[in-house]
Amino acid sequence: MGKYQEYVGRHFDRRYKIEEVIGSGGMAVVFRAHDTLMDRTVAVKMLREEFADDDGAVRRFINESKAVAMLSHQNIVNIFDVSVSENLKYIVMEYIEGITLKSYMSEHGRLSFGEICNFTEQILAALDHAHSRGVIHRDIKPQNIMILDDGSIKVTDFGIAKLPSAQTVTETDKAIGTVYYISPEQASGKKVDARSDIYSLGALLYELATGSLPFDSENTVSIALMQINNAPKKPRDIKHDVPVGLETFILTAMEKNPADRFDSAANMMYYLQKLKKRPNKPIDLTQDSTRIKKRGGSMLPIILGVLSAFFLCLIVAGIVVVNTLFFSGKGDARVVSVANCVGAVYSTEFVENLGADYSVEIVEVHDNSIEKGYVISQSPAPYEERRIAGTQTVKLVLTVSLGAEQASIKDYTLWDSREAEIELRSLGFGVKIIEQAHPTIEDGCVISTHPVSGVTVNKGDIIILYVSSGETVEYTYVPDLVNKDESEAYSLLVRSKVGIGTVTYVRSERPAGTVLSQSIKAGDRVPVTLTKINVVISGGPNYTE
Repeated sequence: MGKYQEYVGRHFDRRYKIEEVIGSGGMAVVFRAHDTLMDRTVAVKMLREEFADDDGAVRRFINESKAVAMLSHQNIVNIFDVSVSENLKYIVMEYIEGITLKSYMSEHGRLSFGEICNFTEQILAALDHAHSRGVIHRDIKPQNIMILDDGSIKVTDFGIAKLPSAQTVTETDKAIGTVYYISPEQASGKKVDARSDIYSLGALLYELATGSLPFDSENTVSIALMQINNAPKKPRDIKHDVPVGLETFILTAMEKNPADRFDSAANMMYYLQKLKKRPNKPIDLTQDSTRIKKRGGSMLPIILGVLSAFFLCLIVAGIVVVNTLFFSGKGDARVVSVANCVGAVYSTEFVENLGADYSVEIVEVHDNSIEKGYVISQSPAPYEERRIAGTQTVKLVLTVSLGAEQASIKDYTLWDSREAEIELRSLGFGVKIIEQAHPTIEDGCVISTHPVSGVTVNKGDIIILYVSSGETVEYTYVPDLVNKDESEAYSLLVRSKVGIGTVTYVRSERPAGTVLSQSIKAGDRVPVTLTKINVVISGGPNYTE
């Protein structure tokens, strides 16, 4: 973040005066700035310089600006301006003074019923507004909920939102959300809608109410599979004081089948209002559902019709069996020992050589261990005996290898490593992660892959993800500059990789050029290149300012 300090004091487009760096992420830096035209404090989110020519990064950046620009709600961070020029790409948003819900949870632990209802009501209001305009957030999590000083909340970070009638990030950057809160349909790569946000909100509420995540594991792939297949432990089994109504409210939002969840943010808000009045009354969507209706009238005609059809089928089947056993090819029955085809190379000539006793059906499958065209298995099994008569044949089903299934490696650069691992494993690849220090790519994000993107590889192969462990900070020790000559002191600083800060000359009886004092004492351990030392130097007894 150090190099972006140089932006402080600059004006963007002659309007936004940069005052301070207040945050830094994998692709963007956030500044506090003053809007000189509107005379207000704003937040300026600028795409990092190193990603300015990265089409994927720019698409994601623009996607966020488009998503938020479509929205205007008191519980959604407002956007004031967007600039995407060749040299500078930034979004101007309202400046928020507060903390994330994640930080609030870290300080306070699990929240009270009243706090949960208050925050949920505001989040639902924001989601209802976004969904009404076709925007699906897809990454609802405590890190993306800001709590202001007055207790109101703002939903932020629409960087992977799904937009209406537009190319979404799922089609470009393939971002799928955060694994601890992700919906089953997102984790399995299926179509998402507003109910996906409702699931994520349910997972968030689970954490607020119990102090625990609904699913947790050291392996993020396991967590994603749990989101798809496992039912979470009931909140009241973790914390007995969770109201019954809140428990059913959370579990309804987290139903695996989207059709079983609240069907909209507005519908969930309706039940939230009921929950606030009666916290211990279970939520039951079927009470208000009109989808299940009892049908009147007698069932007797239907039952008689089914029975009649059943007996008719029995009669027809009996005729067929008798005709086959006693009249078809009578006196011409023979026993065939099924040929062994396993390991043979399938071809038209091979089928012809089997003879007229067989009718062959082919099932093709990918197999990494068997070359294309070879028979993997068969049914009936080799050497089984089958009795046939007349023109009858043995139906032989051969499973033939298509060889290894192949796929082209995508570009996972800058992906969250957990999300990249989930997708690669879901595509049938093995994954190995190697961490490397990187000066610009955020901790936990993918630097590169092996094989590199664009290469075609076999399913089942191991893909290596080189993942950033963040910037490696090198340290040095401050040299002793006092009583050294000015030029000697400078040489010591260069060798120690420490910068020179403010130089002040004063009148002194010491020889001119002698270092009298230094701002950081000798022997202190400091980071290289980031540290600057101020020095006071003698100008001699006759020095005048």
